[in-house]
This record gives sequence, structure tokens and C-alpha cells, in this order.
Amino acid sequence: MKKIINILKNKEIMGRIVFTIMILFIFRLGAQVTVPGVTIPEDSQLSDFLNGNNPLSLMNLLGGGTLQSFSIFALGVSPYITAQIIVQLLSTDVLPALTELKRQGQYGRKKIEMATRYLTLMLGAVQAYGIIKTMQASDFISFEVAQYEWMTYVYIVIVLLAGSMLVMWLGDQISVKGIGNGISMIIFAGIVCSLPNQMVNAWQTWCNPYIFARGEGEAIAGIFKFLLYVFAYLLIIAFVTFIELSKRKIPVQHSGKGGGQTQSMARASFLPIKINSAGVIPVIFASSILMAPSVIMAFIDSEAGTNATWLGIFNTTTMFDMGGWSMPWGLIIYLVLTVAFCFFYANLQINPAQLAENFQKNGSYIPGIRPGNETERYVRKVLNRVTVIGAAALAFIAALPPVLTMTGVFGGNQSLALGGTGLIIVVGVALEINSQIDGLLAGKSFDEVVASGGQG
Repeated sequence: MKKIINILKNKEIMGRIVFTIMILFIFRLGAQVTVPGVTIPEDSQLSDFLNGNNPLSLMNLLGGGTLQSFSIFALGVSPYITAQIIVQLLSTDVLPALTELKRQGQYGRKKIEMATRYLTLMLGAVQAYGIIKTMQASDFISFEVAQYEWMTYVYIVIVLLAGSMLVMWLGDQISVKGIGNGISMIIFAGIVCSLPNQMVNAWQTWCNPYIFARGEGEAIAGIFKFLLYVFAYLLIIAFVTFIELSKRKIPVQHSGKGGGQTQSMARASFLPIKINSAGVIPVIFASSILMAPSVIMAFIDSEAGTNATWLGIFNTTTMFDMGGWSMPWGLIIYLVLTVAFCFFYANLQINPAQLAENFQKNGSYIPGIRPGNETERYVRKVLNRVTVIGAAALAFIAALPPVLTMTGVFGGNQSLALGGTGLIIVVGVALEINSQIDGLLAGKSFDEVVASGGQG
């Protein structure tokens, strides 16, 4: 309560919060505007399709349901996220030019960001065309003007690209003048907006039919199912929060000269290694790879291509027969990719070789571990062990929706599947916002102390 009062008293924080809310309102307003010239048929199964577990459903989740109305913001930040991932992959000694830019501080980061934006445009154009062809082949959307169809494609792609660029600009404004990371806040707002609808859907599924049309016993059973559903959701949130906050602390000693004394004085600190240092990036990238074959086939043959039987191997919620082996191959590929990218991103976030080198330069060391190669091996061993736990937890959360759908826990209503991926994003962003607010409050308190000391 005290923290809330301090936030309300802080003009800077309140100004940032109000600005963020205004930007998010603009985003949600644009998310409801369907692309001009595109019609969604009344009998379209688009809503049911996007409520399922497929690559487009994740894209719809990241965009805050913008694909459901095929809005001008339908692409959202998905091309930018994919571009970021590709650039990060290439900057790991794959392209020496990018690797060199990565080491050049602020100047290098600006150049890399510019390259990421250009790549976003190219990926966005490809992604937009693939989505249009896929959704058109499935009769999810139709064009109001059938004549000069190729011009319609070009027009819609340009509109979607413009919408994606506008979303990125709105995100940049939040990062500079608002609260939290702009891109993360855009995704956060979209997911949070979908949660109430999910709860209402669950209530209508289990409670309304029983309460108004059945006996007392079945009414109680329906309410019990709903309460169990809410409890499971809270349990997943608690689990995700625990994983996000869990860290392995490696003790570090820093030696240096103190005052005018000749003897060195050591001060202790910790090197924190998060259990899930990669966040939700592995899930997003794994989903992008699973979506790629469908997008490519949309280019080759819009109708026969997108409905090809072999594409069923990339579906995470169905059993696919391959060589007499009927297994959920899509889910297996999805989880293997998720785990693999967890290890990749963990080593990308914390480079043991560079860390050991920095330790030697700064006169820091891990107690009981020799500087240099031994420190590098020790940090890598700890990082890999911690990542095993994080990868297992992330794979479990990512597998929840497709597994629950396949087992028929929610019947035919796939929209009720507990979305662990969205919750990871929500919890992560919420913790980031809380940390930023704490930092701003601490900064104000420090300024007040300095001011009072100066007056005295």
C-alpha cells in the first residue's frame, strides 16, 4: 500500500504510466480496424483456428488478437522479433562484420538495430504474403475486389507492413517516455486483454448450461470445474513466477586498492545466473520454424500447398503417421527446438569465455577457482546445469496447451487450453515493470536525501 502511495505522489512515474496507457489505447484501437478491402465471412472458422495450437495462433497471441480481425496491426511485432533472433544468431561469429559491431558499444548497437529494422521489412513482406495466401486458401478471408488480384496482394502487404512499422514506433515511444520495454509492453497488453475473454469462455462452457438447464448436482459440478480451472491458472502463474525469479548465485571476489593503502581489500558479490535466462524467445523461434514450411508452400501453391498432407508433421496437436510410426511429431520437433534454443540463448546471454577474460582484467575471481580457462569451464558447467532445469520448465509450460488439447481435457473448445507461453511473457514483463518502478522510486529517494543534506 505504501508503494502505491509513493507511486501516486511521484509525478515522473505517473506521467510515464499515463503515457504508456495512452499508447496502448492507440494500439488496441488500431487492432480493431480490419484491413480495407478484406472481408471476413460470417461463417469463417478463423476464430476457432486461431484458438487452436498452431504457429499462426502464437502470432495472434503476440499481436494481441490482431489476426482474428485481420487488422492493420495483424503482423504486430512478429517480424521484428524474428529479425532480432536472426541478427543475434549471425552475430555469434557467423558474420564477422556483425560480431565486430557488437563489440563497438553504443555505435555498434545502433548499426545492428538499423540492420534489424531493414531485415524486419523484408521478413514482414514475406510473412504478410504467406499469411494472406494461407488464410485465403482456407476461406478465412476474402477480397472485396476480385479483379486485378495481384494489385490487391501488393496493397494488403503494404498496409500490413505500415501497420507493423507503426507498432514498432509506438513501442519505441513507450521505451523512451513510458514504463517498461515498448515491444514487450505491446505484447503484454494484447495477452492481458485476451485473459478476461478466456475466463468468460470457461464460465460459459462449464457453468451456464448446468446452472440454467440442469439439476443442482450438475450445477455444483460445473462450478467446481470452473474453480479448478482458475486454480490451475493461478498455479501456473505461481510456477512461472518462481522460474523467472530463480537464480543460481556464483560468489565472486573483487580485489582492488582501497584509499591510499598499499594492501588490497577484497569485496564479495555474486554472479547471478537465471534459471530461465532465455525467457520466451526459444518458444517464439521454435514456433517460427514450424510455421516456415506453411509460408513457403503458400508461395508455391496457395491451395494445394497449404493443405498438403505432409505439413501435418508440423502440427503440434495431431498424431501423424510417418513410416508406420503414429506419433505427435510436431510436438516432439517443437519441444526439441525449444530446448535447443534454450541452451543457445543461455550461452548467448552469458559468454563464459568473455566473462573469464573480464574477470582477469578487473582482478575478480571465483573463490577456489583459478582465473582463466578453469573459470571459463566452471561457469560453463554451472550455466549448462542451470539451463537444463530452465529448459525442462520452459518445455513443460510450452507443451501444456497442445497436450491438454490432444487429451481432450477441454473437449472441442481449444480456446480453454492453459496458455503457458502467454503467462511467461506476462509475468516477465510485470517483473520488469516492477523493477523499473522500484528504480525510479529509489532514484527519487536519493535525490531527496541529497537535497535535504544540501539545505542543512
